[in-house]
Amino acid sequence: MPSPFMMGLLNQPVIFYTKNRLEVIGIRCFPWTVFDLLGLPSGNDGVRIFEHPIAQLQVKLNECIHAGGIDEALAQVTQYFLNARLGVATDSMLFKAGIAMSEAKGSIPVREVAAAAHATVRTLERKFKQSSGYSVKDVSGLMRFEQVRNRLWHYPDCSLAGLAHELGYTDQSHLSREFKRYSGTTPAAFARKAKKGKQAAGNDFVAFIQA
Repeated sequence: MPSPFMMGLLNQPVIFYTKNRLEVIGIRCFPWTVFDLLGLPSGNDGVRIFEHPIAQLQVKLNECIHAGGIDEALAQVTQYFLNARLGVATDSMLFKAGIAMSEAKGSIPVREVAAAAHATVRTLERKFKQSSGYSVKDVSGLMRFEQVRNRLWHYPDCSLAGLAHELGYTDQSHLSREFKRYSGTTPAAFARKAKKGKQAAGNDFVAFIQA
């Protein structure tokens, strides 16, 4: 894999195919912070490969990993982002909006996100779109969708009606419509695929899942 690369908001588990050995250190960032943090223009495209100073970490990380120093490699990455964070001005409006959305796991109306951020809906939507490339509603919907997707990936036999109630959907039909909107498939079909994938996976299988 090239270093670095970025994937957009995901609606399916990521599957990597490799010969022999694959080592990936991944960092998950909230969409309203990642572009400012990396100094990149916002966007909502899929996989993006780009030139960036973070690529300088590659040599050090390779040395750490080949020496078995996974904790040291993670510490190097953590320190890099902590240092990068010092150079980015905090937008308190987006920060407060992000906290509200994260705590609600996406199950929160836009007007309540705006109230938590002490902003009008129009102002929040404009700044959010500039920062992330997505609207507040887009990201909230995807955050809630992620909860369903992850649960079905880990527990494909779980109750859809129960999930709908737990995650704040109107009913099971609402959950199914939203799931298909973001993934292109029904939750039942996704659960069947997840179940088959687990049966076919070997002992070295690793699932990279966004929480």
